Amino acid sequence: MTELRNIERELFRFRRRLILAAAVVVLSFALLIGRWVWLQVVRHRQFSTQAQDNRIALVPIPPQRGLILDRNGIILANNYAAYTLEITPSKVKGTLQDTIDALKAIVPITPFDERRFNNLLGQSRRFQSLPILNKLSDDEVARFVAQRFRFPGVNVRARLFRNYPLGALGCHLLGYIGRINQTEQQRIDDSDDASNYLGTDHIGKLGVEQAYETQLHGITGYEEVEVNAVGRPVRKIKTVAATPGQNLVLGVDIRLQKLIEDLYGKRRGACVAIDPRNGEVLSFVSMPTFDPNLFVDGIDQVNWDALNTSPDRPLLNRVLRGTFPPGSTYKPYLATGALTDGIRTAQWSFHDPGFFMFAGHRFRDDVPGGHGIVDMHKAIQVSCDVYFYMVAHDWGVDGMAKWTQQFGFGQATGIDLKGEAKGVLPSREWKRKAFRSPAQQRWYPGDTISLGIGQGYNSFTPLQMATALSTLANQGTRYEPRVVRAIEDMGTRRFTPVVAPVAQRIDLDPAYWQVVHGGMMAVNQTGGTAAEAFKGAPYTTAGKTGTAQVFSVGQNQTYDAKDIAHHLRDHALYVVYAPADNPVIALAMIVENAGFGGVAAAPIARKALDYHLLGLYPTDEEIEKISGAKPQPVQFAYAGEREGVPIIPGAKTPPVPATSAPAGAASGSVSGSASGAAAMGAAGVAAKPAPAPAAASRARAQPTAFDAEAVGNYPRTACTGGLRAPLFTRFGARPDVSDESEGVRL
Repeated sequence: MTELRNIERELFRFRRRLILAAAVVVLSFALLIGRWVWLQVVRHRQFSTQAQDNRIALVPIPPQRGLILDRNGIILANNYAAYTLEITPSKVKGTLQDTIDALKAIVPITPFDERRFNNLLGQSRRFQSLPILNKLSDDEVARFVAQRFRFPGVNVRARLFRNYPLGALGCHLLGYIGRINQTEQQRIDDSDDASNYLGTDHIGKLGVEQAYETQLHGITGYEEVEVNAVGRPVRKIKTVAATPGQNLVLGVDIRLQKLIEDLYGKRRGACVAIDPRNGEVLSFVSMPTFDPNLFVDGIDQVNWDALNTSPDRPLLNRVLRGTFPPGSTYKPYLATGALTDGIRTAQWSFHDPGFFMFAGHRFRDDVPGGHGIVDMHKAIQVSCDVYFYMVAHDWGVDGMAKWTQQFGFGQATGIDLKGEAKGVLPSREWKRKAFRSPAQQRWYPGDTISLGIGQGYNSFTPLQMATALSTLANQGTRYEPRVVRAIEDMGTRRFTPVVAPVAQRIDLDPAYWQVVHGGMMAVNQTGGTAAEAFKGAPYTTAGKTGTAQVFSVGQNQTYDAKDIAHHLRDHALYVVYAPADNPVIALAMIVENAGFGGVAAAPIARKALDYHLLGLYPTDEEIEKISGAKPQPVQFAYAGEREGVPIIPGAKTPPVPATSAPAGAASGSVSGSASGAAAMGAAGVAAKPAPAPAAASRARAQPTAFDAEAVGNYPRTACTGGLRAPLFTRFGARPDVSDESEGVRL
């Protein structure tokens, strides 16, 4: 039986299905429209920016690092362009080692290059481009470019490299740059300067390169490049050029620096020269040296082991980090303080027997029979130990510490370099902090006595000694030393002077200062401990020799250098400022394990002063006679318009070669241009010597921080005797402390 269709029911079902389908369609379109509104209206700005970013790539342009010049415009650090072969690990097809092995067939990749690349790989992200071979030749570049298609992720880039054209000369002052490590990268990322280091691989590590990193680095530029969907550049839209780093002019005279380094030869030590009128550092010598160029691209293991394991410790910056007992060079400061605090008068004198007794122990002076009748003037002139033993005993350790601290001993000088050690200026409070046990913390009278001759716990850096001497030379104004003399303003393209701030002014009585000044002048005159070195000098000087013992000599033993291992022999020290009546240079130096300061150190100072004051550069034979080593020639190049360097205020042009001058040019030559002046030939570096009186008058005519002629002469008094008999011990032991700020005891 045929069932009749229910038309109404089917129509109802059809309508319901139609409404449901229409609802689905409407809802779908509503969702699409809503999504379109969300993407195109609500989130339009955000996605438009993202799309623009996907289309536009910002490529950083690293700035050119600033030059470092000496006070006369000689280039100490510059840059040069070269090609590097670089690998981006994330883009390499296959294994990284297979790619490197294939590259070896095209370019000479050494095992050292491979080890350096692996070290960088461990410190970097895989999407970073890392160099595996630096300084490619044109032939090597051509060979790789011809087969570039075989090496995805490998490319050749042009980069700027740092160069130190004078090699090891002045290395501890300049420092060097090296690749940014993880610690430095983290510090950069956490700073406000992170964007400025995009595309930068290197940073200053030591010396001026580190201390003036901000000025030398410059400001990073960028390029806006349109790229396609696979990231390939299509066209360049905009370029913002990088601002090069600022050029620095140091106060150092690199010719003076080279002369002093040559005069040291292969001996260890340090020498600092400061202009007492303004705190400018004129020389910064730490011996032995090293070649900073080794560190720019990463030093190889052989060279690193040679430097790091050498007993001479060439990597140690002795000027900043090395600490030494000052020996007798400490006596002038004790003399001024003893006069000021009323411990001694200039007229007080006694008969020196050549020894001093304390608690049953007999300690000797350098002269077994003594120096006869000794007053303060003579005590400084002949370096009488017994006189200053007595001064120290009568004064006390805290009185000496309070006075000498004003000259900068035992504290950072404030020099514009990082890593300066404070050394040790002993006092009762210092000893309580330095030792742990109560017995060791106790201060003994013998500890005080040994300080009178600059021994015992005294331990200062050569920089502190030079700062103190310059303070004494200008009668009490202590400047914070400055190695940078001027910085180029990239807006005006002129050099802005860097002024050394005054750290302290000491209230020195002019009459007391004149007493000590007269004794120091006598040191370099007949009867003085450095008279031989300054015989015939056409200028006046004030100096003080010193001999610092490395270990204690027994009471019944006699010191004989021939019977002692070289590293245990006495250090030779010498300090001097000149001209004495109007100082323009204060020089402090130490020659390690070299013996008597008047014999080993003073001759170096004499040649340095001859050059600085008179322009006399010694011959290679004269240098070799003092140093025992023949000096190596270097090529000096003057910066000028070719490097975009403006005229340096106060720079001296290259000296004119003079065949009649006793100072030849064997140890140096010049090239380039000096602040617009034409370069001299490579045959000579010494100026023609002027007559001695004229040279001396020129030095004296320069402005100074004080008028020495206004101070009266020290009246020589008769020796009246009057021996006081305090006792002493000569040497004290320094604790093995772990405070890095004290420096490295040498």
